[in-house]
Amino acid sequence: MHPPPVQGFPVPSRVLLVGQAPGDKEPIAGRPFAWTAGRTMFRWFQESCGISETDFRQSIYMAAVCRCFPGKKNVGGDRVPSPEEIQNCSQWLDEELLLLEPRLVIPVGKLAISQFLQNAPLTEIIGRIFQTTRAGVTFDVIPLPHPSGASPWHRMEPGISLTQGALRLIGAHPAFLDLQK
Repeated sequence: MHPPPVQGFPVPSRVLLVGQAPGDKEPIAGRPFAWTAGRTMFRWFQESCGISETDFRQSIYMAAVCRCFPGKKNVGGDRVPSPEEIQNCSQWLDEELLLLEPRLVIPVGKLAISQFLQNAPLTEIIGRIFQTTRAGVTFDVIPLPHPSGASPWHRMEPGISLTQGALRLIGAHPAFLDLQK
């Protein structure tokens, strides 16, 4: 049996952050990005965009590709959700897009990015802005790498520079700037 689904606070926002799936700590904490990856991600936003974790959580809607913790791998780390699990949860993301009509979507990590953009190496998509349509809603996409401690990509070049570039794009995006008014 899976732990309960996890989602962000239901804030009406024109900025939508989409993660992969909750980890094993998020159902206990009752909020997304509640552990190590979250600390890293919120530090990125604090340092690059000047928004604290509290303000971020109160002004940006957070969702996930899959809503339940998918379980652990046989050897360390969390299991990536299966195609069936992704399909089962896709209606939730589509409904959120229809309700929010975001102007900016920030997918975090390869699985979330793949829900909005064609698969490509991170070096070709991090630090860039794209426009796409899903569920009949058109919006900008600025992908971020996953802030997991298991992935070294964001801690070495060119990942460091590309991540900083993506965060600058997010901080300068009109939908993000509107949050600070």
